[in-house]
Amino acid sequence: MTTIRIWFTKQDEASYISLLDLQRVMQRSLKRSGLPVWHTLGFNPHIYMTFACPLPLGQESLVESVDVKTEEENPDLEAWKAALSGAMPRGVEIVRVVKPDHKADAIAYACYTVSLPEEFKSGIDRYNAQESAIALKKSKRGKKEIELKEFLPTIPYEVENGLVKFQVQLPAGGDGLNLNPSLWLDYLNEHFGVDATRASVLRTRLLQKNLTDFS
Repeated sequence: MTTIRIWFTKQDEASYISLLDLQRVMQRSLKRSGLPVWHTLGFNPHIYMTFACPLPLGQESLVESVDVKTEEENPDLEAWKAALSGAMPRGVEIVRVVKPDHKADAIAYACYTVSLPEEFKSGIDRYNAQESAIALKKSKRGKKEIELKEFLPTIPYEVENGLVKFQVQLPAGGDGLNLNPSLWLDYLNEHFGVDATRASVLRTRLLQKNLTDFS
């Protein structure tokens, strides 16, 4: 059995596809492509798929990936890319198809670019002036207080064409902690009136512990 990693982007309206719906999209696209993907066994066989670091609804990404399996020993990866490219919905673009070098648990950090209207710059300035910023992170395991300043002491932004833009590198599960820019945006919204619904978030890289790209 050979593992195939499909790298794709998720932008524009596709950013509002939930993980469950994305699984359905990929199932249908893989079936339409006619590629020899492996199905699970049992009463309800389906295409084996594993997504790495799913994003919250509404966030865009240049580095989404899904692993599938095939019984082909030497699959033609360019042929896979061509077949899949013609079966994807708008907003999802196949970037490359590869044999993975690492398992998904090798991901330690994710990099994001966040953009906000310039009118909310003062909220970021007020965050930067604070010594402490405590946020409540909710997960399936319950709620946990996070000191945001531990991970982002200040938000180093720049103003460009009426937008405030900043880049962040955050833990993404390497040590059991997975943080997302939405935690900061919610804090800015709650404390300084920054309208988080007007922010755009784009994930640009996935990194390993040694800060090399996950592949």
